Amino acid sequence: MGWWTDLWADEEAAEKRSVSIADPAIASLLGYPGYGDGPSVSEHSAMTLSAVFRAVSLVSGAIGSLPLRTLETDPATDNKVRASSFLDRPGLDRWTTFEWKELVTVYLLLHGAAPLQHIYGGGGQLIGLNPIHPHAVQVEADADVPGGRRMTVRLDDGTRREFDATTMTYIPGLSLDGVRGISPITLARLSLGTGLQGDRAANRLFSNGSMVSGVVTPEDDLTEDEARVVKDTVNRAMTGVENAGDIAVINRKLKFQQWSMSAADAQFLESRVFSIDEVGRWFGVPPHLLGLTEKSTSWGQGIAEQNRGLARYTLTPWTNRIEQRLSPLISSSRSVEFDYTAFVQPSPEDEITLLISQVNAGLLTLNEARRIRNLPPLPGPDADLARTPPGAVPPSQAGAA
Repeated sequence: MGWWTDLWADEEAAEKRSVSIADPAIASLLGYPGYGDGPSVSEHSAMTLSAVFRAVSLVSGAIGSLPLRTLETDPATDNKVRASSFLDRPGLDRWTTFEWKELVTVYLLLHGAAPLQHIYGGGGQLIGLNPIHPHAVQVEADADVPGGRRMTVRLDDGTRREFDATTMTYIPGLSLDGVRGISPITLARLSLGTGLQGDRAANRLFSNGSMVSGVVTPEDDLTEDEARVVKDTVNRAMTGVENAGDIAVINRKLKFQQWSMSAADAQFLESRVFSIDEVGRWFGVPPHLLGLTEKSTSWGQGIAEQNRGLARYTLTPWTNRIEQRLSPLISSSRSVEFDYTAFVQPSPEDEITLLISQVNAGLLTLNEARRIRNLPPLPGPDADLARTPPGAVPPSQAGAA
């Protein structure tokens, strides 16, 4: 059940609530079409579509594989250096770091929100974040609470507990009112429902007898028992490996008509292709990553270019949402960032060529380049000095020049 089901469950609480006129539940209540149209699609039914499962597992798995780094800004150099925080293990002992990031992303992809309950240690310090299913959380705008959102969680025993920004971090997806994230599977219920109905129709097609090879019509009237004997005789004479190339002799005057219904005739293949295209558009995943290679194979040349396109247009908007909600939970001089280095890493040949260019241009020292390649540093001070590019004026001579 969604948060809208309990919108006016409590009259006393309803007087204090602030509901946006852009709320789709309001449109449904007033009788406007659109919100309640179409089949009902849940997270479980949506995930039975192979394209949805692949898209969600691809995006959530890719983000779960990205290292979540805590960075601290050096006030002297304004450079960011690695630091440690509770976000190195936000799931504590319940989830691995990969599982935690993957679960948060799945909630965002399917429901447009990821509520994270704060877990505090004995000293009052924040030590972890507990993801809560978005269906269990009712979100309302309230200017009187920290963060401007009041989150009410329905517990398993039927009781409710209220949270605000000091006890829960709410990561919204795309929003229409700036308060709640909208659920992609709710908006996509017509497209996903079409795919689900196509699967059900295909299942009925192949399980209810449309796959018989032919129809035998006797020219004489037969009783039910005689028809059964004719059927068994035809099956024994015409089917099986032992009858391959043999001559069938049947002591009846029969007329055989071949009956076949291809997948194309039943629009089975077309519906599957259409469903994959639709799911790819909803989740921002290119068709070739969902197994559809007839129309498009890639954005560019090579796996690295494909990964850059996926990172730029699909993954980065999701990781930016997570980063900007998690960074305020640690000190003001620190921030969290997803590290895309390994994800968009070029081939070894391209990487070495790029490092040589950066060393020659003075962007990296020789030892910094060797560290990127996991090589031991070279002795001597020259290996830790940046080179001056050919034709450039050294900084010590810039004033005199």
